[in-house]
Amino acid sequence: MPVSRELRYGSSRTDQQPVEELAPLLQALLDDPTITEFGWTQYTPYFNDGDVCEFSVGEIWVRTTAEVDTDEIEHDDYDLSLWGHPSLGRVNYEYRGEWPNREYVELGYEGPDEKRYRRVKELNDAITSGAYENALLAAFGDHALVTVRKAGIEVESYEHE
Repeated sequence: MPVSRELRYGSSRTDQQPVEELAPLLQALLDDPTITEFGWTQYTPYFNDGDVCEFSVGEIWVRTTAEVDTDEIEHDDYDLSLWGHPSLGRVNYEYRGEWPNREYVELGYEGPDEKRYRRVKELNDAITSGAYENALLAAFGDHALVTVRKAGIEVESYEHE
């Protein structure tokens, strides 16, 4: 019997990778004497704007020895995000060309230690790529704030809108 319908896929996720592949990237930050802690949020949004609410992992945040006053700098406010971090530096980008051939071009690094910045960015790019979502969900759960320190990994419930 023929079936006529529009085919809908359940998810557009990339091929999934095991969490063990993140170990060298995590260890590179743990081995850095200036990085005291780092982490990310991961959750399924609550809102329904018509699109399917899917679990995802947020951008990484990093606290270094330069950010010693934990009461004044909070990762929830994006003060410690990679894209404008107070002590890691930054990479500047700009758009070049006209649509639809426009490109996002890296202009270069500004800051005290480009190698450190690139190590952090490599972990950030991995966890936000979508390739580890199943593994991170299984390891740390949904609606979670994950904080990684030399002493271990702490997972707290994360409140979001």
